[in-house]
Amino acid sequence: MFGSIRLLIITVLGVAAFSVCAEGQVRHPETDRPLAPMMGVLGAPWLDRPERMQEERPDVAVKLLALKPGMAVADIGAGSGYYTERLSKEVGPGGKVFATEVQLGMLRLLEIRKKQKQLSNVEIVRGGLEETGLSADSVDLALMVDVYHEFSKPAEMLADLMRALKPGGRVALVEYRKEDPDVPILEDHKMTEKQIIRELSAAGFRHVKTHHQLPWQHLVIFEKNSGARQTRAN
Repeated sequence: MFGSIRLLIITVLGVAAFSVCAEGQVRHPETDRPLAPMMGVLGAPWLDRPERMQEERPDVAVKLLALKPGMAVADIGAGSGYYTERLSKEVGPGGKVFATEVQLGMLRLLEIRKKQKQLSNVEIVRGGLEETGLSADSVDLALMVDVYHEFSKPAEMLADLMRALKPGGRVALVEYRKEDPDVPILEDHKMTEKQIIRELSAAGFRHVKTHHQLPWQHLVIFEKNSGARQTRAN
């Protein structure tokens, strides 16, 4: 019953909040996965819903990232800053969090959160559909929470992310499990572990580990391949 209600809510939210319709969806060349539409700023309240702590366990996800004080991390597609705030605490005053976003509405929400929570180690970065907005060799870890599946230009974004990572830098993807029909999320906004690994491996990243402790999501860790190209995709 709960799953049906949640799916209905998310379906209604999707109609209002996703800015690109499903007609004529482009598919990923590696996995034939339809590229999902981007969640708009109308979906921001859902990102900060109180139930998220139980449904997704962000506290567990952050712990599994094994962050250390002083690290430079990027919250790619940071939305309203739900994870940005948590990352800020983990890396401490000597660390840095780059909160990147494409949408102006989300960027405004990030500014509000940064001011209200006094997140002095957070730098808000406006990215694009093909680039992160980050400098080369600038981050130790890049986190994407329910974001990667919405990239309209995944190959270009991953190439730019590879450039932004420091040598040995890591990428962490949190994505809803498509293998589990009980996860009450629209199908286009879920990914299988195999899809994630195949797509990022094709982009030159090395799969390190998949964590299965989260209730609804995969947490998949990759490492920058030292032999991968460091130039921006054309």
